[in-house]
Amino acid sequence: MENKLGFKPIPAVIAIALALLIWFAIPVPEGVTPQAWHLLAMFVGVIAAIIGKAMPIGALSIVAIMLVAVTGVTSDNPGSAIQDALSSFSSSLIWLIGISIMISRGILKTGLGARIGYLFISLFGKKTLGIGYSLALSELILAPVTPSNTARGGGIIHPVMKAIASSYDSDPEKGTQGRIGRYLALVNYHSNPITSAMFITATAPNPLIVDIIAKATNSNIHLSWGTWALAMLLPGLAAMLLMPLVLYFVYPPEIKETPNAAQFAKERLNELGHMNRGEKIMLGIFALLLILWAGIPAMLLGDGWRVDATTTAFIGLSLLLLSGVLSWDDILKEKSAWDTITWFAALVMMATFLNKLGLITWFSSVLESNIQQLGLGWVGASTLLLLAYMYAHYMFASTTAHITAMMGAFYAAGIALGAPPMLFALIMAAASSLMMTLTHYATGTSPVIFGSGYTTLGEWWKAGFVMSVVDLLIFIFIGGIWWKVLGYW
Repeated sequence: MENKLGFKPIPAVIAIALALLIWFAIPVPEGVTPQAWHLLAMFVGVIAAIIGKAMPIGALSIVAIMLVAVTGVTSDNPGSAIQDALSSFSSSLIWLIGISIMISRGILKTGLGARIGYLFISLFGKKTLGIGYSLALSELILAPVTPSNTARGGGIIHPVMKAIASSYDSDPEKGTQGRIGRYLALVNYHSNPITSAMFITATAPNPLIVDIIAKATNSNIHLSWGTWALAMLLPGLAAMLLMPLVLYFVYPPEIKETPNAAQFAKERLNELGHMNRGEKIMLGIFALLLILWAGIPAMLLGDGWRVDATTTAFIGLSLLLLSGVLSWDDILKEKSAWDTITWFAALVMMATFLNKLGLITWFSSVLESNIQQLGLGWVGASTLLLLAYMYAHYMFASTTAHITAMMGAFYAAGIALGAPPMLFALIMAAASSLMMTLTHYATGTSPVIFGSGYTTLGEWWKAGFVMSVVDLLIFIFIGGIWWKVLGYW
């Protein structure tokens, strides 16, 4: 009987080789403790294994937790070492994203997501551009309570987009993708990074960014759900407004007028019938979550009515379970949520102890001193750091791996070089989602939509680079002015 390994040998060997090289072959730099250096070796090995997909990320995280506990890089005491290795499982941010993924299951199960998509298309779908805006608006409406950007863009919006394209006989297998499908697929995809930047709960790595920024500023900056949403509101809406237009000119659809699309969507809505009990409950809970996350009770009634963001997520999930919209079996089957909790806990733990052991401080000071020699001033220096950070995503197939590997050091270096901490935090947070635009492997949504065959590789990469520039400029200039008005810097 064939004995299959639980890992891919070549990526695993490369990851192990990198870890051993750093651990044994490269001398520990001055100012860095051996424990910090050894943890860095394991961290680099884990990130390399994630990039190379040596194992599923959850499985790699279990291995990482084991290694931190066994090697004792955080503590010589075995009991303390395993407590350190498991410490991030108590992080409220990690549970916020995990519970939110479970809640998003209700949007899929009840059919509320598809109904929202068809509703907007029935209203604005008489032109191809209108369908594009309908897809983008549907994505935006779902984003606050759908932390799996892959589930949102690939699982909810993409089937709606494909149904519309098929109704106009725009099919990659027939070579007719240029009719309408290519344009709609690109709008479907490029809505995803923008909405992911707009809410902490719109994509899984965002709470990690909150955690990194808080640690880098000794908790002087701790982005709440409401602060993040307000900060990203104006630049996010501006980007969503421009994106369908930009893609319309870059890759114009052959079919410009689509009167049948609105009728098609209306027929689908008729097939769905009136909102069922589950949809109504889901919609009510959706509204409740937004009210609590935005801090509206505290605004109206005082701080005594403030509800923590993670507590809010637990309230939403509890109501879905009590109402029967979701069953416990649904929650157990939501593998992506449990997977996310596991790998988040491992990566946050390693990043936390790299910071505690002084490695991030040391690396950011190296970056700072090298960039300082260029004499660029804080604007030029922070721009250089931002561009290097964002476009390094060409080398990553995981936003989480990229953020974990680079953001802490780059953010700390930017602050040390004089960038206003809140301004640089917000633009780095936005870039952490906008970098998803770049490639067909940038995030989980991209292979789903690219794999449908509506675009060639060249078309995808061209659209990705164009949109990365447009989105980044919007967030830098419109966002920068908006954040100034809000008094954030």
